[in-house]
Amino acid sequence: MSFTLDLEHLRTIVAIAECGGFSRAAAARHISQPALSQHVRILERGLKRKLFEKEGRGMRFTAEGEALLSEARQILSVHDQALARLQVRQEQVVVVGSTEHSAEHVLPQMIRALADAFPDVTTRFEIGRSTVLEDSVGRGAIDLAFVLASRGNEGGREIGRLPLSWFASPTWDATGGETINLVAFEEPCALRERAMAALSAEGYRVNVAAQSTTLEGVLAGVRAGLGVALLPSVAGRVPSGVVRRGDLPEVGSAGLNLMARRGLDPDIEMTAIEAGEAFLATSATSAGAPVLQVAG
Repeated sequence: MSFTLDLEHLRTIVAIAECGGFSRAAAARHISQPALSQHVRILERGLKRKLFEKEGRGMRFTAEGEALLSEARQILSVHDQALARLQVRQEQVVVVGSTEHSAEHVLPQMIRALADAFPDVTTRFEIGRSTVLEDSVGRGAIDLAFVLASRGNEGGREIGRLPLSWFASPTWDATGGETINLVAFEEPCALRERAMAALSAEGYRVNVAAQSTTLEGVLAGVRAGLGVALLPSVAGRVPSGVVRRGDLPEVGSAGLNLMARRGLDPDIEMTAIEAGEAFLATSATSAGAPVLQVAG
């Protein structure tokens, strides 16, 4: 029986080229790495040629692999154009990650923009910490991620800046005047580092009274009066049950960056960038946010 090229196997070959490796391609295709490797082995057996060879710790296309890659792109282009002419809708899934800080306010705007620009795109979401999201984008497991660039050296493109503010219970007060009880995210956390550095620079001793891996956990500690927390202020909103403190050191702002995995459709990336920038531009200022000024 003659060998027939499978379109899904060809998409795997293209994904490896666009994503720069097997593991990232597997994540981008939402299949396991063993399944992706099986696609490659089936093609190599059927075509009776080696498509990849070792290069250091990774793999690279052989000359035969490059030839197949060129053919794969042409075949898939003709196939997809035919489906478009026949008006056959192809579902495309875009996985979007966001920190808890921006999920409630930035994601809805971006989702609407993607839905308007790409009606055939289905969006799936992952909410997590910036460090985890950055790693997921690097592995190709997430297509787009909105991450808080607290250190300033994160990757991606800055789409706006979020002011950093101190939040506390309305009844909270610094104990003794020299020690500040801090409620923070568990390490590693750039916000935690900035909070401790800012307070220490003003002569305060800092005691981490409570810590959590989630935003809700940090806010629960703040509402309970355990201490003060440094958090970004998205769209000028203040979480319920807390107030913004105006008597602690100014910390400035942090960038909100959009990271995109390697090989993502540039039109989708640009649409997400424009949606995020538009939202932040219209909500950069806020009115009526409660700020507690304490004479000192």
